[in-house]
Order: sequence, then C-alpha cells, then structure tokens
Amino acid sequence: MRWFLLAAALLAAYASATDLAHKQQTINQLLYKSTEPIRSKFAELKELAKGWDPLSHKHHCSDGGHALEVLVHEVEQGNMLVKKHWFSLFNERHREEAVMLVDALLSCTDFNFFKGHAAYFREHMNEGEFVYALYVAVTHSDLTSGVILPPLYEVTPHLFTNSEVIQRAYTAKMTHTPAKLQMEFTGSQKNPEQRVAYFGEDIGMNSHHVHWHMDFPFWWQGHHIDRKGELFFWVHHQLTARFDAERLSNHLPVVDELYWNRPIEEGFAPHTTYRYGGEFPSRPDNKEFEDVDGIIKVRDLLETESRIREAIDHGYVTSKDGKAIYIDNDRGIDILGDVIESSMYTPNFQYYGALHNYAHIMLGRQADPKGKFSMPPGVMEHFETATRDPSFFRLHKYMDNIFKKHKDKLHPYTTNDLLYSNIEITDVSIDGELVTFFEDFEFNLINALDDTEQVEDVPVSTTVHRLNHKPFDYDIHFNAKYDAVATVRIFLCPKYDYNDIELSMDEYRWGCLEMDKFWVDAHYGENHLVRHAHESTVTIPDRTPFEDLIKQADEAVANDSDFPHQNYRSCGHPARLLLPKGNTKGMEFLLFVAITSGDDAALSRPTVGEHGGAHGYCGVRGEIYPDKRPMGYPLDRHIPDDRLFDVGNVHVSTVKVYHKKH
Repeated sequence: MRWFLLAAALLAAYASATDLAHKQQTINQLLYKSTEPIRSKFAELKELAKGWDPLSHKHHCSDGGHALEVLVHEVEQGNMLVKKHWFSLFNERHREEAVMLVDALLSCTDFNFFKGHAAYFREHMNEGEFVYALYVAVTHSDLTSGVILPPLYEVTPHLFTNSEVIQRAYTAKMTHTPAKLQMEFTGSQKNPEQRVAYFGEDIGMNSHHVHWHMDFPFWWQGHHIDRKGELFFWVHHQLTARFDAERLSNHLPVVDELYWNRPIEEGFAPHTTYRYGGEFPSRPDNKEFEDVDGIIKVRDLLETESRIREAIDHGYVTSKDGKAIYIDNDRGIDILGDVIESSMYTPNFQYYGALHNYAHIMLGRQADPKGKFSMPPGVMEHFETATRDPSFFRLHKYMDNIFKKHKDKLHPYTTNDLLYSNIEITDVSIDGELVTFFEDFEFNLINALDDTEQVEDVPVSTTVHRLNHKPFDYDIHFNAKYDAVATVRIFLCPKYDYNDIELSMDEYRWGCLEMDKFWVDAHYGENHLVRHAHESTVTIPDRTPFEDLIKQADEAVANDSDFPHQNYRSCGHPARLLLPKGNTKGMEFLLFVAITSGDDAALSRPTVGEHGGAHGYCGVRGEIYPDKRPMGYPLDRHIPDDRLFDVGNVHVSTVKVYHKKH
C-alpha cells in the first residue's frame, strides 16, 4: 500500500511538472539572462545543468539518441563555438552546431528530458546558438505546444536596439539609476531613406521576419512543410509590397531592384552592436560589389540567376538526376521558392545554388570582403537585423521580379476562373476612417546588461516610435443564391504610382497588400458581414512582454492554476502595421474584395477558429496550407484586360488612408 501511495505521489508530481504553466516557467527561466549562468533562484534548472548526463537518457529519444550522441561528442571534443562570441545562422559551422541542438531537443519524447537537455546544453554551448536552437525547438515540438516564446527584442536586445541606447543603458546600470531611454532611427534627414526607417527598423516587423525563418528554416530536412517554397515567395513579396506602400506614403518612388554588376547606391550605418564582437559594419554609398573570399563570387550569383531565369523560360527546372520538373502550373511557384531561397527542398542545389542565402552573405560582407580586418558579419547576415538595411528590400525586389517573370508567363485567369456565381457583392465600405499615427512603445533592456546575482537589477527600458492605426471594420453586403461556405479575400492596392498616374489593374496587382482571408457561412438571400481589422489572418497582436510572461507563469505554478492560454504564435505581421502610413490629406488606395467558393478551403471546418491566426503568411502549424488557391489569388497572374474582373463576386472601391498626430 505504501508503495502504491509513493508511486501515485510521484506520478502526480510528474504530471504537474509537465503542465503548460510549468513548461512556460521552464522556457522563461532558460531564456532569462541567457548570456550568464543559470541563476541560483532557478534551483531545479541549475541542478539539472550541473548533474545531467545527456547520454544516460538516450532511451527517451525518438531517434534512439543519435542526435544527442553527435552533439555530446562535439561538445566533449571541444569542437563547438566558444561562449561570448557572435553567432550567425549564415555561418555554416555555427548553423550546424545550432541544428545539432535543435535535432536533440526535437527527438525528446518527454518534456522533462527536453528540459534536462536544454539546461545542460545552455551551460555548454554558445549563447547565440542556444537561444536560436531553443526558439526553433519550442516552435516545432509537440511537447511545447501552447508555450509562448518571449519577444526576441527583450531576450537579445542588442539585435533590435541602437548602440547609443545600449551604452546609456550600461551607464544607468553602473550608476544604479533607473532609466527610460529614447531610441531614434538610424540616419538623418539628409538621407531620404530615413523617411521609411520606421518600417525597416520596426521591432515587431523584425521579429516577424526572424520568426518566419524559424517556422520555415531553410536548413530543414526530413520533415515536410506544406508549400514552404511558395510561402517564402509570398511573405517576402508582401514585405516588399508593404515597403513600397510606405515609400509612396512618404513621397518616395517604389524601391528599385539590386544589380550585381552595378554599385549599391545606398550606404548604411547600422548604429547597432553585437553583444560580443563589436559594432555591426557600415557600408559606404556607391559600393561596388566584391567577391567574398572563400564563400561566394559575384559571377556565381550572376550565373545562378541566369540558370533560374533560363528554367522559367523553358518552363521546367532540372532535378539532380536530370529529370524535368515542370513549373508552368500552380505548383511551380513552390518549386521556384525552394530553388531561389534555397532550402533543403530544392530539387538541384548543385546546379541552381542558393541565390537568396548567398546574396545575404554577399551584402553582409561588403565592408570587409577579403576578411582583412576580421570584421563580424553585417546586418544582412542576421534575420533579426536584415530589414534595417535598405538593401534588404532592393535584394528582395530583385528576387520578387524573378518570381514575377514566372507568374507573368502563366495563362491569365479567365472570367469563368474568377466567377463564383453563388455570390453577388452589393456594397463594401469601411466603418470609420482609416487613420494611422505614431506612438511610443516601451520594452525592457534588462537582458542586454551583464551583471551578477550579487548586484540587484535596476529598471532600464527604451521607448521607440512606431506606426499604429485606429480600429476599423470592413462592412460587406452580398447576396447568395444558396447556403454555402465562401472564401473572403481582401487586398489593399496602390491606386497611383509615384508620379500620381493612375494604375491599371495589371499594374497595381503586384503591389497589393493582403489584408485578410477567411471563410464564412453564406446563407440564401441577403448577407451582412462585419469583419474587424484585428481579426486579420495575416497579423498577430503585440507580443506579451517577457516580464509579464514570467509573472503569469510563476503565479500559475505557485497557485497550482492553469496558465492563461493566449495567441502563442510568434510568426505574423504586426497587427498595427496592417495599414500603410498614408498621408495627412488622405492617400487613395483601392480596396479589393473577392468572395470565392468555399471549396478553396483545404482544411475541414474552415469557418471555425481561423486555424490559429496568421495563416495567410505563416500557414498552420502541423497542417497543410488552408487555402488551395495560389497565394495572392486572384491577383497573382497577368491581367490582360480589367474587364475580366467585371464579375459579381468581386468589388473594387476607393478608400483613403489618413496619417494624423495621435
């Protein structure tokens, strides 16, 4: 009887340690001051880190402990990147080491062993590699479903904050003076690009970009992610289109593409520093591209581009075994995305290379291409910092134009392709004005500052201007001939170019911003649909501050209560950046609404739950992409005649976006 009671007690303790509150608390503690040893106040984790023997728990790994053995061997042999050193995912060896830990954590069949391995390797690996690997593992492991990852800009603040602010934060720490510091955007009014720095340097948008690449890592193999290549195209196409909309809002022309045989006109001074490794390198204006010693030559990128364009012209890519894979179809964009990135899904890496990844390295190394000064990588070699550099958008406009070449080659949609005869839209309007404004946003810098347990923390934070918009709703009236599920697609499109010339549908379609996509139950007769902007399936709300996550998890554990379930997705465009800035007079855009058949839905019960949110840009975790249609449909193909869209289920109207002082 005593044995039974003891077993029951142990089972209860085990169960409580693996509920969501305990899991959240564990991840919080692992990421708290990640550049320092685990704090004594986290006694269990600290003991695990000291006494854990990873290889004695191989039987709790789905691969029999293979990934664990590889990682332990590299650690014990001293082959790993040292601590207190910068980490870059674009460095092949750094990436290999981080992925070793990802594989080891994802092989765990029980959270307690996930926790033990994480605690152990936190103390035995480079800090940057550990943080990256833990974020990816939590994102993809079923064991951590529901865990909310703290905002990266509060875990690794150096990658999101100007070096001037970091220096002042250290001064506050050393003088033990609480501080709330104002962060300014890089550059000055002498640089026209300063007008749109609020977009490229927005910490929410930076966070979305890095988390997208964690959800869809280019190095991923052995696991299928549905339409990964197409999602690579779509999310970067949308980033570029949104950047163009911001430029038009600020009286700038849309961004021009990059050319490998021409100078990079715009220089860039990041004003950002590594935690370890010094300042991020700057690039002067009109910099001619140079080969990066030992990594990539300019002519290699030109040759890679030529081979990809040739494949588009021929209508097929050649696999590594010499077979033709035809791409003049809906699936072609997915294959091209895998080729251009290139991900491990590419059918022929040896021939088509990795245009996107090597282009990031090429741009990131132009300050020291020969390695003469042993400078660390530039901002383009980190997904957290890449969008700060205007050349990021020039690079992605360059790749976006390659994707457009393929899309323009496909047969245009016919009226029958566009028509959904069940639905006739009678009116679309916006409830309220579309108004944007700037506001101050505060985030914590405590994890940016080195200290010891003997020194009490002092509150240090920074505030930054960021774009937001007032709440608004879409008011849609339509008639249905019969009851059915329908797909609602909403886009916001530029109406005029930089010279105030009105654009045709074929000219504006490539610059359209996806605002929302969702499914509704249409009923026979008149229907009135009100859709709130905050419900958008391409955006996520502000991330929960790290301090709040710590408090919520600790209280839930202490009170033996449930951790509050929230939107735990980190991938998604910031909801407050759903609208472009517009201007004070009211900038005209076209509101494009199409209602198509519910047969477009790829998942069951499409009108329930929105599939976890943000699926427009980030898909659905562990599921196929919820929309069978090509991303961007029905505006993704060449439109030879605007009259093709004269169908009852499509409605286009003019709206104005105002920018006002808050």
